[in-house]
Amino acid sequence: MHTVSARGVLLSVVVLAIASAACASKPAASNEPAAASPLTPVLSVKELMEHIVDPQADYVFDAVAVDVGPKGVVETLPTTDEDWTRIERGAWVLAEASNLLKMPRKMAPDDVKRTGGAGAPELAPHEIEAKVKANPQLWNSHADALRDEALKVIAIVKTRDTQKLFDAGSAIDMACEGCHLDFWYPGDRAAVLKDRGSKAYTAKPGAAPK
Repeated sequence: MHTVSARGVLLSVVVLAIASAACASKPAASNEPAAASPLTPVLSVKELMEHIVDPQADYVFDAVAVDVGPKGVVETLPTTDEDWTRIERGAWVLAEASNLLKMPRKMAPDDVKRTGGAGAPELAPHEIEAKVKANPQLWNSHADALRDEALKVIAIVKTRDTQKLFDAGSAIDMACEGCHLDFWYPGDRAAVLKDRGSKAYTAKPGAAPK
């Protein structure tokens, strides 16, 4: 005959209580995805342009050039796989940078003290931020334009078409300047539009500018 003591019953109850508590402490299984970590911008827009956008754009801008000097017309063209790969990498970074530009961030580091105001050649950081907050759709559309032009370069790299690459570089330049004219130096719009008919925009490889 098996005898169960009161002490044994008490011990069993304690064990069951501990097991129940352990089960209750486990989070219930859920099909909901884990919450994404908040994005924390590191650079201001000014720094993003200086350290990421501008250097990568130069891989495209500098790939095809026509220099007219004392020695006549000197053309710079990509000729090797390494040249084209460098252009492609720059274009990919530019395309991805369009997403970084859409992330809310400061326009400039705190030590940038441009006063801006009426008649100033450039708007101050706080003036630019006010314009972006007033029209974020326009700001994002400029970022999208940069992305679209950068993706066109990727397609051009596959065909190795230097003439199209030259045109694409001009298109990226104008996409960037379109944003600058809306948010950085809107007072220069008339002068910039006039300059777009200059040799800097019309000179193409294979023909000397007139």
